[in-house]
This record gives sequence, structure tokens and C-alpha cells, in this order.
Amino acid sequence: MKRVLFIASECVPFIKTGGLADVVGSLPKCFDKKYFDVRVILPKYMCMKEEFKSKLEYITHFYMDLGWRSQYVGVLGMNYDGIQYYFIDNEFYFAGPKPYGNIYEDIEKFAFFSKAALSILPDINFRPDIIHCHDWQTGLIPVFLKDQFSDNEFYRGIKSVMTIHNLKFQGVWDVKTVRNITGLPAYYFTPDKLEAYGDANYLKGGLVYADAITTVSSTYAEEIKTPFYGEHLDGLLNARSNDLRGIVNGIDYDEYNPETDAFLTKNYNIKNFRKEKVKNKRALQEELGLEQDDKKFMIGVVSRLTDQKGFDLIAYMMDELCQQDVQLVVLGTGEERYENMFRHFAWKYPGKVSANIYYSEPMSHKIYASCDAFLMPSLFEPCGLSQLMSLRYGTLPIVRETGGLKDTVIPYNEYDGTGTGFSFTNYNAHEMFNTIKYAMSVYYDKRREWNKIIDRAMAADFSWKASAKKYEEMYNWLVP
Repeated sequence: MKRVLFIASECVPFIKTGGLADVVGSLPKCFDKKYFDVRVILPKYMCMKEEFKSKLEYITHFYMDLGWRSQYVGVLGMNYDGIQYYFIDNEFYFAGPKPYGNIYEDIEKFAFFSKAALSILPDINFRPDIIHCHDWQTGLIPVFLKDQFSDNEFYRGIKSVMTIHNLKFQGVWDVKTVRNITGLPAYYFTPDKLEAYGDANYLKGGLVYADAITTVSSTYAEEIKTPFYGEHLDGLLNARSNDLRGIVNGIDYDEYNPETDAFLTKNYNIKNFRKEKVKNKRALQEELGLEQDDKKFMIGVVSRLTDQKGFDLIAYMMDELCQQDVQLVVLGTGEERYENMFRHFAWKYPGKVSANIYYSEPMSHKIYASCDAFLMPSLFEPCGLSQLMSLRYGTLPIVRETGGLKDTVIPYNEYDGTGTGFSFTNYNAHEMFNTIKYAMSVYYDKRREWNKIIDRAMAADFSWKASAKKYEEMYNWLVP
């Protein structure tokens, strides 16, 4: 039996700001319980829902040195969905209305969390074979494991894995402050270790000291070795390329299931979508005040409204897009200029564009189910989960070929009748627009072909089962 410990800053259903939480919440359930004992450590944020906080059971507490400070560490536990979760309690660090705030506060908060997560292991009587760290917030764990914990027999031989969910966020702050916070000696702050371009970099520390590195799609694993996608760490990732592998994320097929989804007006499946799926479109058009028309080509967008997600391309073509026979439904928040851009076009084309500048889980499910196509023209996309959800609901993705989008969406080929969506290669607004027009022409003029693409999209399997097998292989490689 191999013991695996996930340590992360967020996890569904307790706290979520992005795709990382979906991964940490879904993946542990998918390992074969005969061979793997997988547990999870998280911060106990004050902003967690009361329904979860009230169920936590006190395990222990102690004080821990962090640099020159002595800090309280409370440990609470909960078994949820068959997985044992541990929560680290410290109100000084984990108060506030959201899990992340100012980077200078987060730098100390996650140094504390990383050290505390290692420190509680003897007290919870769990010695993992492998500690699986996620993103920069846990980047110091492989470093601490090799430094302050290496003298202790209990920790000797524990392997660590570092998973990059998005290389753009690295946890960077000045060396003097980070040394002061962590208590790590000057030895660690050199260009071959934690120092990068004059600053200390948490993620880099994790990538240098982890025994294996993964990222969330095989194309992204290749892309991050290049200067364009490498965010100044491409040299290090090339140096460690033998230990780097890409494993594509999955989604929870129980939660995202058009046959049982409680948020939908009409449930449907791969057999009856031709008749039933359109009833969701009808209901959404009515709810959002769009023109009522079953045949209208409806494009959905559910996203953070940022440059990374390709919204500069959409902004550039928005007027021309609105001249087409389409409807556009947008859900999300982000940069003010994009929020206002969609509000403007919703005002200019009231029956055509619906701008929902907020986030809502029920509305996202309705969009995945109701639309005909789903637009994701990302500049870079480590994995992306929205295209997997849209495939599951038979809403065909229109994506740029990058990262996980390239790995999961097979472009439609009219000559050999293959494909599960539509894609374009260059980061170019006209190329995106032409791909949308091509998808539209298939939708309007070759309806039987369109439905066959939906058949293939809904039959594709991006559940966690396949990905969990690949993680199991990696764990067995690390600890034979």
C-alpha cells in the first residue's frame, strides 16, 4: 500500500478560485484504494462555508518556529467522500474574505502553511511515501523536506512531486524578506536554487528540489520548455525534462453529466440530444432575454475575462461577430475593459449578446448545455477544464491549439469525418473569426455532420479514471 499526501491551497468543495481546486477535489477519489491511501492537507480559511467548518473535528495543536517567530498550528480533520482531509488552523494567516490577497501577505502565509503541513505528519500518524505539491503555494515543501526536516528519521526518504497548474504564478518576493520569513540559510538563495532574477521564487524552489514534476497536459509540458511559454523558467524545465511529464486533467463525470444535472431545464444524453438538448437553449434564451429561435447558432463563453484567455482577440472581432447570424452568451468576471466591452455589446445588440458579469455555478452548467459552440481562444492554457465540460455536454469547442486545448479537442476534418470540435493555430483574431464562421457553416448547412461531431464529442472520455492511472504509474516509478 502506497501512502500519498496531497498538499494544496484550495480544493472543491471546501474552497475554490480556479481549476486547481477541481483537480485536488476530484483526483484523490479516483485512485485504487487497494493500493493507494491518499489524503489531503488544506488551510482552514475563515471564508470557508459554515457547513464544512462546523463538521471539522479537532485533532491537536502545537507551536512551530517559522524563522524567528513561534506560530500556533491547529489541526482539524474530516472524512469527506471517503477521503481523509486535514485542515491547518491559524487565524492570523487564514482570516479574510478570500483565500489569496496581497502577494506580500501570501508569501508569509504559504511559507507557514508549507512548514506546518510537514510538521503535523507525526501528530496525525501518517508518514507518506510521496508528497504531491500543487502550484507555488506549496513550492517550499520540497525545499523544507531537504533542509529543516532532513535530520529527522521520520521524514527521510519521502519523495515529492511538484505539479504546475499555471506557470505564470510563481510566488516571487525579495530574497531578504523570504530568508527572514522562512529561516532558510543563504545557501538556498543562489541561481541554481531558489533565486531567480534577483528575487526568491517559491515555485522555482519546488521545481529544483522535487523528485518529479508534472503539469496538466502533454502539450503544455513541451510548451513550457520554450521561452514564449516558459515564464523565465524554461532553462530549468529543460534541465529537468527527464523528470517532467504532462498528465491531462479530467473532470468529475458525476457532477458534469447532462443526463442527471439538476441545473438543466431538460436532461439529455448521447442518444436523445437531437430532440432534447434544444429545450435548454429555449429556456436560456427566455431567461436571458435573447431572441427566441431554436435554430440560432449560440456561442457560449464561461471564463475569467483576462488576456490569457484570448479576450483581446474577441474584442478585436466583436463588431464583426455581432453582424453574423449568432447569439453570444458570456459568463465571468475579470479585467474591467473586457467586462465593460461585453456590457457595451449587450446594450448595442440586446437580442444577440448576453453579458453576465458575475460567476454562478448553475448558470455555467446551463451555458454548457444550451449553447451550440463554446469559444476558448486562449493565448496559453495549461489544461483548461471548460472545453472538457463542453464536450461532455455536446457543445462543440472552438479553441486555439495550445496546451491542453490542443490535447483534448480534435479538429473537425470534413474529408475523413473525424473530430470533436474546431481549432485554429495562430494567435490571430481573423483566424479565430474564420474558424467561428466555418463552424457556423457546418451548423447551418450540414446539420447531420454537426450532429455526428456531437456524437464523437459526447463519447470522448475525459473522466479522472484515465488520468488517475497515469498518476499511479508515476507514483510507482518514484517509489517502486
